[in-house]
Formats: sequence, structure tokens, C-alpha cells
Amino acid sequence: MARSIFQLTGEDTQHFLQGLVTNDVARLSEGLVYAAILTPQGKYLADFFLVPWDDAVLLDVDASLAPGLLTRLNMYKLRADVTIAETNLQAHRGIGPMPKDGFADPRHPALGWRAYRDTPQEADATDWDALRVTHCIPETGIELTPDTYILEAGFERLHGVDFRKGCYVGQEVTARMKHKTELRKGLTTVALSGTAPASGTPIEKDGRTIGTLFTASGDTAIAYLRFDRTGDGMTAGDAAITWSG
Repeated sequence: MARSIFQLTGEDTQHFLQGLVTNDVARLSEGLVYAAILTPQGKYLADFFLVPWDDAVLLDVDASLAPGLLTRLNMYKLRADVTIAETNLQAHRGIGPMPKDGFADPRHPALGWRAYRDTPQEADATDWDALRVTHCIPETGIELTPDTYILEAGFERLHGVDFRKGCYVGQEVTARMKHKTELRKGLTTVALSGTAPASGTPIEKDGRTIGTLFTASGDTAIAYLRFDRTGDGMTAGDAAITWSG
């Protein structure tokens, strides 16, 4: 779990974030806030956790996205009283009893807690992929990619978007997807029969590609599907795919 932890300080910090991210920053008073930053066209750029931290806000993001996210935040910052600094803190996570410095993972209770310390993560035998697959939790760089719309990725179910907070970058497209029509495609869990192929393998039916298979655990996997094209005869590589809807 390679994460980068930034600290945001300054009088304008929460106001600055509120105009950029998909969730309501006021929820920091309750604990971790899971959110994303989008393009003006409503497509995913990065997902992260915002963390209440004394008089500051921590931003916990996948390390592979950190340079690009930092550049974008600085681009939007302009003259706002906000300072963004990288920290030496390490992200920890676990299931079971929450430590005193822990925060509940807001995406799903099964994901346990997260904490931020100046020591490395202890050895952890938790099968996080199995938990993700069971509860259809997308992962940065696997199910969450630059062509993703967050509602198709389940951000409403994961408490990662707020529809009452007001404007943010990409808000108009996201709100239109929410209110205009039922989603016809998105992430879901599917059943596998046979050897699971590599993540990213197309799902086909009747010679047409109708989706993509991602993380697999046992006989279940996370998949992106065109719901209106599903049915008998779906395959991914040599594996048969079924979806219960």
C-alpha cells in the first residue's frame, strides 16, 4: 500500500477543498472523508481520504497519483491561504478493534480503520483483495482509471460523493448522471467458473465485448459491465461469467 500523505494548512483550506472535491468537507468533523477530484468533463482524476488533523487537513492518496494531484491542487490554489506540504507520515490500516488514533474507513464497515503514524505499517495478513471483491470496492489504478465516471464506480454507495454540497469541478456532469437516467453500465461483482484471467481481460458475449474483468478472489470478481447486454454465455478468457443483477 504505497501512499503519499500531504498536509494542508491555512485559513482557506476547507473552503479551497470544498470547491474542488466530490464530497462535503464539513464531514471532517465526523472523521475521514472519502472523495475524488474530477476533470471538468466529470471523469476521475484521483481518489483520496481527507483526514482531520489538529488545525490541518491530511490528504492520503495513492503514491502513483500524488505528483499529478499536487500539480493540480497548486494550479487551483491561486492566491488562497493554503499551504500544501508532503509529510513523513505512513498510512496504516487494519480490521478488528479500532486503535485510539484510528479513523473508521468511510467506504464500508468491513474495511476497518485507517491511522497515520511516523512508523511503517506493521505486518498484515488481511486479504484486502478478498474484502474489496466481496463488497465491490474499487482500487486506484485497477478499477479506478482516468476514463471512469465515479457514479459508475459506486461512489454514492461508498459515501464518496455528496449531491447537496454545491459546486465542484465536474459537478454538473455527475449531477446529470445522478438525476437524468438509470446507469446502464458500471462496476459490479460477478461469479467465475474456471481459471480467473488477468485483470483487464475483456468480458465477451456473442462475439461482442460487453465489459472488463478486474480483481478476482476465489470464484468472485469485480467487473465493469454493460448491464443491458448481459446474459447467458458471458466469458472472460477461459472463464465463464455470470451476473445475478
